[in-house]
This record gives sequence, C-alpha cells and structure tokens, in this order.
Amino acid sequence: MTTADRSRWFRTFLPRPAASVRLFCFPHAGGAASAFRDWGAGLPASVEVTAVQYPGRQDRFDEDAAPDMATLAGQITEAIRPLLDRPVAFFGHSLGGTVAYEVARALPGELRPALVRFFASARKAPAACRPLGPEYRGDEGLLRYLRALGGAGAALLADPELLEVALPVLRGDFRLADTYRHRPGPPLLCPVTAITGADDAFNTPDHAKEWARYTTGGFDLNVLPGGHFYTETATAELLALLAGRLAPAAAR
Repeated sequence: MTTADRSRWFRTFLPRPAASVRLFCFPHAGGAASAFRDWGAGLPASVEVTAVQYPGRQDRFDEDAAPDMATLAGQITEAIRPLLDRPVAFFGHSLGGTVAYEVARALPGELRPALVRFFASARKAPAACRPLGPEYRGDEGLLRYLRALGGAGAALLADPELLEVALPVLRGDFRLADTYRHRPGPPLLCPVTAITGADDAFNTPDHAKEWARYTTGGFDLNVLPGGHFYTETATAELLALLAGRLAPAAAR
C-alpha cells in the first residue's frame, strides 16, 4: 500500500506532531471521519485525534464499500501500521466498535503493544452482534431502525436529496453488520473501556459489560447521559472520560 493509498483512510483535523498518544476514532454505520472533527480541541495537547474514513462516503464517495468486515479490517490494518510509531488508542462507536475490534485483533504481534486502550462505545460485544430483525429489512426498515437510534444523522434523512446520497452508504454499512460473525481468538492485551448511553435501548449496561471477556488487560464500564448517540449530547463528559483514561499513556 503506497503513502497515497494510506492517506485515504485517515483524517487528522488538528495535527499534533508532538502528541504522545494517538487516538484513532472509528465512525458508526453511515458515519464519516467528520463526526470527530472537533474532538482534538477538547482533548489535551498530549492526544492527537485521527479519524478513520471508510470508503464510499464524503471525499471517498466514488469508491466501492467494503464487501465484508474482514476485508475492511484488513485494509485498515495495513494502512495503520506506519502510524503505530507511538502509543495509540482505538475508539469505536456503534458499528465502529466492531471495526475497531477487528483491526485491533488483526495487528501483527510486534505491533500489538502499541495499543494501550480500547474504547467500545454503544456497541454490543463481538459474539453478541446479530443481524437486524425482519422488521428492519429493506430501505424502509433500515430507516425505521435509524430513526429509533436517533441522533442528528437520523433527522437529516428526512431530506430526500440527502437520503438519496446516504442510502447506498447505509446499505453497505448495514450489510457489514448483518454478515459479521465473531471468530473466537486470543483476547486483547490492553484495557477495555466500555461506554454506553443511559437511555440506549440497543446497547444497555448489561450488554456493554460483556466486553470484559475480550481482554486480559482490565475493564471498566461507564454510563453517560443520553441515548445511542450520547456522543452528540454528552460530548464534554465523554472527552473528559477519554482524557482521564489516556492520561497514564500520555504521561509515559
């Protein structure tokens, strides 16, 4: 993979070359790197935020979506290798939690120590992920599901022009989710922090605590105000939590 190919995958909106920790953020289904545009300003100077840009959206709209989770995770894993030159953390929201997990477990053995913290946000543990039910099939069912999740993105889909652009991306992302099946393997070595919204019916604290089984490095569960997209309404609380968990690595 060339440097130009790698550059397609990551967006750093506030570069911090001297930062001691790099936080990679993996967007939700239908989401893009821009969801994390303002996070860098809300975190200490010791943390650089780098958002993952999946194909098929925004400045990658002319590219085909990944056909399956294994392909997507493999491509990101290959692209991310040169950026593991310092301690890193992964934050994955909703579907992004599964993508981040599959990238984490695909890292070559010599690079795994670079991952010092994994944040699983609003996402069930890997073995608990299931396809959507029949009531959410087809475009109408998909939109029904998105409205139930809430968030700013769901409101935008009321615009027919935006919906026309968004539907192909959403179909591709939910195909990734529906066809994903967890493969047993070694646990993560780093601590896992699970985060969920207090009013998120799709990922309750009971769901979130199952992430403890996927690491040997320690686990903590955090419930923040809001629903599935608590990231939009409790941003300050979330960034404070991230800063606190990353402080030990930043100090090193």
